[in-house]
Amino acid sequence: MSSILKFNWNYFIVASLLFIVEVLIAMFAHDQFIRPYFGDFLVVILIYCFVKSFLDTPVFKTAIAVLVFSFTLEILQYFDIVTKMGLGHSKFARTVIGTSFEWIDLIAYTLGIAFVIYVEKRFSTINARKSQTLR
Repeated sequence: MSSILKFNWNYFIVASLLFIVEVLIAMFAHDQFIRPYFGDFLVVILIYCFVKSFLDTPVFKTAIAVLVFSFTLEILQYFDIVTKMGLGHSKFARTVIGTSFEWIDLIAYTLGIAFVIYVEKRFSTINARKSQTLR
């Protein structure tokens, strides 16, 4: 029986690079597209890759779990959870949890997870072909 805990350098490197990109977006992108929408698209990919860095879990189940987590945070923003938790003064909490609900963010998260599933399927197909060729 294999363990669900398994470190994966590839996912960790991608997650680290995406984290750097997200920080750069937060610091320097003050526009109407990159920061609000592309950042949300990327953040679910970042979370997915971070989870897959440490857990050997099925692609689809992990992707859906990340999507549900992201939707949950967005819905909590609708209910102004940061303020209700008494963290309205915390820039960190306001940044990580968020403070403004946007329907379009749900679309950005969904597109990000769809991209993850597409890329994972594509890589699994390529890897399957390689392993058949090597036999």
